[in-house]
Amino acid sequence: MLSVERYETILEQLDKHKIIKVSELSKELGVTEKTIRIDLETLEQKGLLKRIHGGAVLQEEERRIFPVDERQSKHNDVKQAIAIEAIKLIEPGETILMDGGSTTLAVARLLGDFPVTVITNDIKIANELLNKEKVQLMVLGGTRIGTSSSLFGPESSDLLKRIRVNRLFFGATGISLEHGLTVLNSLHVDWKQQIIRCADCVTLLADSTKFEKVGLIRFASIEDVDEIITDSKLEVDVRNKLTKMGKRTTYAEMN
Repeated sequence: MLSVERYETILEQLDKHKIIKVSELSKELGVTEKTIRIDLETLEQKGLLKRIHGGAVLQEEERRIFPVDERQSKHNDVKQAIAIEAIKLIEPGETILMDGGSTTLAVARLLGDFPVTVITNDIKIANELLNKEKVQLMVLGGTRIGTSSSLFGPESSDLLKRIRVNRLFFGATGISLEHGLTVLNSLHVDWKQQIIRCADCVTLLADSTKFEKVGLIRFASIEDVDEIITDSKLEVDVRNKLTKMGKRTTYAEMN
């Protein structure tokens, strides 16, 4: 088993049980306890867990980027502010591709006042847009994995190779100016790389808490992004670096 496959299994177990033991992981994964301890050290360095005697637990809340479901349920006011700025970028008649996620879902809720075509693989986004007469909806097929509302599979991948969209709205688990855009699951890597390639304009939607965080697997660099919409709480040094990079960035104002 590759190290990244062990990492994914470890995080899946942590998501399910909130605490994991070295001895149990060693038996389940068929590797030595020393290997598991090294894996836990690596994941702790990435901010994905906190080691304790004999195992690991979730990271402290202020540093946590995992579990994703927990993070997605927070910062709703920030996501709403980002969504308002995102809507301003869409021209009537455009075709936009919407990646799954709570911030893109907030964008979907604001659509409907003008004609637009939306392509998505996310069931929640599709449901939100289903009864909006001015939105032409295309849902990419596939299989739901775990508790995610997104569908993945060869059907989606094949179609993405044949389409071109005006704009992509997508997110990432971690955003580091040095290490790039990262996620926690290898399944998402190919998907996100594909959706980036089929868009004329690539727009990253991310609240400020995701910046300078690193997930498990890198799928793109900041250079692959055309513009960023985040919130006004983003740290000044990160803002300055984005400016020096010439990266077009919108800061949604927060009360």
